[in-house]
Amino acid sequence: MKKVLFVLTSHDKLGDTGHKTGFWIEEFAAPYYVLSDAGVDITLASPAGGKPPVDPSSEAPGAQTEATNRFNDDQDLQKKLSQTVKLSEVKADDYDAVFYPGGHGPLWDLTNSEDSIRLIENFAKQKKPIAAVCHAPAVFAKVKGGDGEPLVKGKNVTGFTNTEEEAVKLTEVVPFLLEDKLKELGGHYSKVEDWQPHIVRDGILITGQNPASSEGAAEELLRLMNR
Repeated sequence: MKKVLFVLTSHDKLGDTGHKTGFWIEEFAAPYYVLSDAGVDITLASPAGGKPPVDPSSEAPGAQTEATNRFNDDQDLQKKLSQTVKLSEVKADDYDAVFYPGGHGPLWDLTNSEDSIRLIENFAKQKKPIAAVCHAPAVFAKVKGGDGEPLVKGKNVTGFTNTEEEAVKLTEVVPFLLEDKLKELGGHYSKVEDWQPHIVRDGILITGQNPASSEGAAEELLRLMNR
């Protein structure tokens, strides 16, 4: 049985706006069900352990999908989610792949988490698939490849676009714009129209542009693990 580690944010403050943030439900639920329905064993982790914060915007009626509806009715998964293990206690050796759901939270904590950086570098060293969607490719900001260069340098990647950030009116709130950051790190960044699915795979690295790309990113991860 394949084992995948999901890493969720523990950060719940949207800059100094006084508003809350966290992980985006669809970006967790859709990939979770794609993988668990295929028989994958999933472990959930977060920097602080316990229950990770949900981005309230992802609970809005307009953000609901088949996967989020399923999640809302899934008491077992909600219980599992409330008991994530601490990121410091997980090792790349124990898993076949890692998946990072987005939401704005990761821009603050996972980007700077030594545990997360070390974890991704170990997955990369072991040539195991690493997937991140929407804002979650921010977790690569300080991750180095074996050559000491940024992991995403020279790689084809995507992530939440500057125009999508503008559309949600958070350009001035986020610590950095993800599209700009990925380019600055030397990534070959690509995007499609706002809010449309766009999944990019380069070797073991899988990135998705936005919430609509989360299911496709998980399907790509499944294909890669089953090769």
